Amino acid sequence: MKGNLTIEVAELFPRQGEWTEEAYFSLPDTNRIVELSEGRLIMAPMPTYRHQETVKRLFKLIDKYVEERKLGVVEFAPYPVRLWEGKIREPDILFVLKENKWKIHERYCEVPDLVVEVISSGTEKVDKEEKFKEYEKAGVKEYWICDPDKKEIFVYYLEEGKYKLLGHFKGEDRLRSKLLCDLEIDLKEIFYEG
Repeated sequence: MKGNLTIEVAELFPRQGEWTEEAYFSLPDTNRIVELSEGRLIMAPMPTYRHQETVKRLFKLIDKYVEERKLGVVEFAPYPVRLWEGKIREPDILFVLKENKWKIHERYCEVPDLVVEVISSGTEKVDKEEKFKEYEKAGVKEYWICDPDKKEIFVYYLEEGKYKLLGHFKGEDRLRSKLLCDLEIDLKEIFYEG
């Protein structure tokens, strides 16, 4: 038997368009991605296996590189990123240089140096348009957009307040980063089947 929605519980929270950071951070802990934008809560669709495998592989490769060189901190979602007041996103992967470690707080991170978004069903437009503009405006130095279905990654770097394309990596390419200057990732390590 299917129950009715508990309206009384919903009434304990603000209406869409009226959410504040204080209300956002008072939400109960969950492993769902919940973002705050324009006073609205945004819940991303549940990730797929392919999405999660891609995030896992990318995270492991980036984290190994960063750890070996003691460059900073790499984290993965769900972990809120406060881009500016009232704008909180939860990128799939983020990196903060060790000199900017002060940006990492217990419940959220201020603007990271690098953000990776892995596109999944229903997030392509948000990742390629909305978040692109938001990360650019917030000053994220490098933004990677990874598409596991097309097996490609776009790497953008910030120059004079605007993102420039460093590379569109696919097939047999080796991904490069401007921020992590010696990093090279063989795309086959990310997109292999099996």
